[in-house]
Amino acid sequence: KIENETFNTLKNQGYHFGHNYGLGKKNLSVVFVMLMMLAFLVDQTQQLCCPLFRATWHKMGSKRELWDRMRSLFRDFAFKSMRMLYEALFYGMKFQPPIILYDDD
Repeated sequence: KIENETFNTLKNQGYHFGHNYGLGKKNLSVVFVMLMMLAFLVDQTQQLCCPLFRATWHKMGSKRELWDRMRSLFRDFAFKSMRMLYEALFYGMKFQPPIILYDDD
């Protein structure tokens, strides 16, 4: 039962876990599974041990929304820590107008 619940969580809760044939590379599918399980472990540890993570997750309303917001911030900003990322999501950020780098050639 626990195995099925874990698989369903990985498949349906935003982890994008599904069948993988390894793309023809030896042991690649095993590596993908191990990386997925590591991500799941980190996520579960955050849920249990980090009040800021739980508060941010609650504020976002769902894990899917939390992951989407995290991805969007990762695309545009470099954070020094996960704490800084969670604080940006929870408290908000002040955005500066971009500086346009024109080509002088």
